[in-house]
Amino acid sequence: MFAGLAASMRSMPTTLPELSSVTPKLTAFPVFMRVEGRRVVIVGGGDEALAKARLLAQSAAAISVVAARPERELVAWAPANGVAIVEASYEPRHIEGAALVFAATGEEEADRAVVRDARRLDIPVNAVDRPELCDFFTPALVNRAPVAVAIGTEGAGPVLAQMIRARIDQMLSPSLGILASLANQYRAAAERLLPKGAARRGFWKEFFTGAPARAVEAGDREDARRAAAALLRDGGRAAGHVALVGAGPGAEDLLTLRAHRLLMEADVIVHDALVPEAVISLGRRDAERIAAGKRKGCHSKTQAEINELLVALGRAGRRIVRLKSGDPLVFGRAGEEMQALRDAGISYEVVPGVTAAFAAAADFELPLTLRGVASSLVFTTGHDLKGAALPDWAKLAIDGATVAVYMGRSTAAEVAARLAAAGLSPDTAVAVVENASLGRRRLFHGTLADLPSLQDRADLDGPVMTIIGDAVAGANFERSEPLAARIGAEAAA
Repeated sequence: MFAGLAASMRSMPTTLPELSSVTPKLTAFPVFMRVEGRRVVIVGGGDEALAKARLLAQSAAAISVVAARPERELVAWAPANGVAIVEASYEPRHIEGAALVFAATGEEEADRAVVRDARRLDIPVNAVDRPELCDFFTPALVNRAPVAVAIGTEGAGPVLAQMIRARIDQMLSPSLGILASLANQYRAAAERLLPKGAARRGFWKEFFTGAPARAVEAGDREDARRAAAALLRDGGRAAGHVALVGAGPGAEDLLTLRAHRLLMEADVIVHDALVPEAVISLGRRDAERIAAGKRKGCHSKTQAEINELLVALGRAGRRIVRLKSGDPLVFGRAGEEMQALRDAGISYEVVPGVTAAFAAAADFELPLTLRGVASSLVFTTGHDLKGAALPDWAKLAIDGATVAVYMGRSTAAEVAARLAAAGLSPDTAVAVVENASLGRRRLFHGTLADLPSLQDRADLDGPVMTIIGDAVAGANFERSEPLAARIGAEAAA
C-alpha cells in the first residue's frame, strides 16, 4: 500500500500553474437547466446514488433510480421524497427519454457503460467522482427556491465547493425564497407605476432589504404585502429603520448571522466604544460610522443625544444599525432608545447578541447552573451597591444563585464586603475574565475574600466580568491566574 502511495506522490506535478492577470476561461459553462416534470435517471444503488438523489430531490424533476440491489437506506428514503426505484439490472432502455443521467454505480466499467449509452442517445451524463467522464458537473447548491446559488469547481475541488456553499448559505436569509416569490407578484406593478432608473432601483432595494423583507422574515406575509403596497404608493422611497444589534462580547465570529446581514445592509452604524473594529468592519465599506461610546470616565455622547441621533437618522430614511456590546437588552440602555423610537414613530427591531457573562463562562468552561448546586442565575452590575439597602441579588447569592457582575472592577471591594456582610462565605469561589472571548483575554480565579484585589489592578484596562457562586468551583482553572498570588506579591513588597 505504501509503495503505491509513494508512486502516486512521485507522479504528482511539482510546480504550480503560472499565475496570470488574465482570468482563465471555464471549461464548463454554468447554466440552469429546466427539469420540472422531466425524467432524471440515476444508475446505482449505493451511497453515491443516494447523495445524488438527495441533491436532485431539491428540484421538481421526476427522479428514478435504477439498481438491481439498492441499499436499505436508499430504499427507506426514496418514497417520502418522490423518488421511484427500479429494481433491475441496468439496461440502455432505462435511460431512454431522460433529460439527464447520472452514473453512480461505484464501479468504473459500469459507469463507463452508462456514459457510452447516454452519449449515444444524446443525453447529458455525469459520472460520479469521475470528472474525465462527465458532460456536466453538479454544483454545491444553496437553495432558496426560486433563488439558487450554484458553486462549481469543474470537479477539481468538491470539498472547496462545499466550504464556499456553507459561507454563502450563512449570508442569505432563510426566508429569501419566499421574498423572491412575493417580488414576482409586484414586478408588473413596479414596471407600470415607477419610472426606469433610480426610482425603480430604489423600490427593489427597499423591497429586498426593508419593511417587506422584515415582515417576511417575521413570518407575516400579509404585513409584507401591505408594506410592498405602501412602498409602491410612496414611489419607492425608503422609510427609516433602526436595528438594535448585539455585537457580542468582542470576538467577531460570535456575531449572529442576522446581525452580520444587517451590518451589510446598513447605511449608518452607530456603535459603542467597547465594540471592536473587527466587528464594525463587517459592515458595508461605504456605511457611515458614528462612535457613540460611553465608557467609565469617557462619554462621547449622552444617552439623550444618542436617542436624538437615532430618531433624526430614522426620519431621514436611513437604515441604521445601533451596534451594542454584548446583548442590547442586558445593561445596554436599549429600553430608552426603543422608547424614543416608538415616540417618534420610527420602526425598529432587536437582534440579540452573546452577552459577556456567557462568553466569560465559556472561557472558564464554567457551568453557570449546576444540578444540586445552583439553579438560578443573576446578572447585575457593581453600581447597584450605591444605595444603603442591600440589593435583592445579594440575597439570591446567599441562597445559591450564580451571580455575574458586569463592569465591577472598580467596585470589587464593595461587592465583596457587602456580600460577606450579607452572610456569603468568604470561601465562595470567584472567576474573573478580562476581555472575554478575545485572544488577549486574561483569566483569574480565587475566592470572595480575594476579590477586593481587583480594584487596584491598573493593568486591567479591558472590560471585566466577575462570576461568583458555588458553581464556579466546577470551572477549569488550568489557564487562569490565582487572585491570591497578586495579594501575596503585594504583601511581600
